[in-house]
Amino acid sequence: MASASTQSTKAEDAGLIAALVIEDGIAGHSLLRRLATPGAAGRDLADAVHALCSVHGRLTDVFEEAAQRSVAALDNRWIAVANAAFQDERAYLAHLTAAVGPLPSTPGQAESDAAFAALRHTFDMLARSDRAGCSTGAALALVIDWHAFRTILDAAAHRAGSPVTPSQLPALAETESIAVAHGANAAVRRAMAFGAQQTFAQHRGLCDLIEARANARDRL
Repeated sequence: MASASTQSTKAEDAGLIAALVIEDGIAGHSLLRRLATPGAAGRDLADAVHALCSVHGRLTDVFEEAAQRSVAALDNRWIAVANAAFQDERAYLAHLTAAVGPLPSTPGQAESDAAFAALRHTFDMLARSDRAGCSTGAALALVIDWHAFRTILDAAAHRAGSPVTPSQLPALAETESIAVAHGANAAVRRAMAFGAQQTFAQHRGLCDLIEARANARDRL
């Protein structure tokens, strides 16, 4: 039987991603408050859509990689559901990128392009990590943050007069239940937390960049 200290460590490890959602997830980022309101500038919504498409609109994604590196001790069925649903999200994103019009002119575009490329590279590294659990944690965090990004995408759809495609991604409660599962060993739980933490950090950086671009256009 596991000791009380071992059980406590497992509970702390398992709950780490849930804590990261509150501390590091993008749901409370000021960008969402800025863009998910009726008065949001159309050019800012368009720029956010183009940015998200640049980072997450590619054919290869974290869910496919996570499925190839699934953790045997966890219920991995959600990955297949999330993978299929994110294909729909990518199609929605591509449709919106066309619907919102061209990328708005913004100072420092070359620097932004370099930052988007760096984000893509980081997500590729997380997704393809050989550390068991890392890609699973990254996939969990992407689902969690995407629910927040969806508020921006849907606001852009409304502004462009485009239909809003309902999301089929796993619900937040279901995703977080995977994050706190106790089946994995300590090393896997830590790797999951690392993958999630890094994904949340990259998304915060992306939001910061999109907001900085909006502020730069305001100064023109």
